[in-house]
Amino acid sequence: MRDVAVVSFAQAPNLRADRERNEVEIVMPVVREALDSVGLKQSDIGFTVSGSCDYLTGVPFSFVMALDAVGAWPPIEESHVEMDGAWALYEAWVRLQHGDIDAALIYSFGKTSLTDLDKVMSCQLDPYTLMPLWPGAISLAGLQASAMLAAGTVSEADMAAVASRSREAAQGNPAIPEAESPADVDELLSRPRVAHPLREHDIAPSTDGAAAIVLVAGDRAAEVCDKPAWISGIDHRVDTHAPGNRDLTTCPSARMAGERAGVGRGGIEVAEVYAPFSHQQLLLAGELDLGDGVDLNPSGGALAGHTFMVAGLARIGEAARRIHDGTASRVLGHATAGPCLQQNLVCVMEAGR
Repeated sequence: MRDVAVVSFAQAPNLRADRERNEVEIVMPVVREALDSVGLKQSDIGFTVSGSCDYLTGVPFSFVMALDAVGAWPPIEESHVEMDGAWALYEAWVRLQHGDIDAALIYSFGKTSLTDLDKVMSCQLDPYTLMPLWPGAISLAGLQASAMLAAGTVSEADMAAVASRSREAAQGNPAIPEAESPADVDELLSRPRVAHPLREHDIAPSTDGAAAIVLVAGDRAAEVCDKPAWISGIDHRVDTHAPGNRDLTTCPSARMAGERAGVGRGGIEVAEVYAPFSHQQLLLAGELDLGDGVDLNPSGGALAGHTFMVAGLARIGEAARRIHDGTASRVLGHATAGPCLQQNLVCVMEAGR
């Protein structure tokens, strides 16, 4: 396989409602920052791919409009996935394996303030029997959390502790300017439930935002970046579509993706997992064998700022940043999609090739 590295990462601030800018205006400075930080121009990029969801704006092919942010003239080789940008990064990684290009640009964006995200995510469900009931992602996550409580694999105090740590970590992250104030476990547990057993702090806040990553292959990566984050393993797997056919207290697709990506072939120092609900962070930590020695979601994670279609790509970028700044040598970025962690992608990155 060809060596490929994350050489730059940029993201827009996660805002509850970015009322001053449209999607193009949010994406443009992020793409510019990702390219400028490694001295590349759009003409140096052999492949451009994005991840977004037309359902957020209700406009078919809205991702085409976002191409204005990167400049599609002269014509560029371009693709799009109706998925989180992490899956766009996977497509770019595969494209770089062809060997005829050396650099790829990946970006994703989401403006969830324009819609009711909980209802939009219902559209991911089986269209004949489940989606017409409009159960919503929060209600389904509540069922999953209830199952985990009944199985004794988590407690409400465990979930509150995850939320408390997320709020504390997000205070130092400039990408989360509207982070909730820190609160201890007892204070969080005194608050009312929203969807049993979930309280507000257990649910990621929907935000607007964008992120971009540049991948570069081979020796060229070391020429543009002092500390490239080399992708040593990447894999994605999917569990069955119907939540009723799954044991929601486990996540086999996450475990298999982690194994195929080589999580166990060395110690993980920093892990950024995409968990939009507090109990899901605990579930993922178990499935990926992330023990107490792993610095888990030091950015604050999606529980601090959740831009749909962006949060997974941002997790890979935040993890790569720890290699770029020299604070870690082996990290993990994770992304999920679908109800109750149905689809999972794991990307392991290392400081050396």
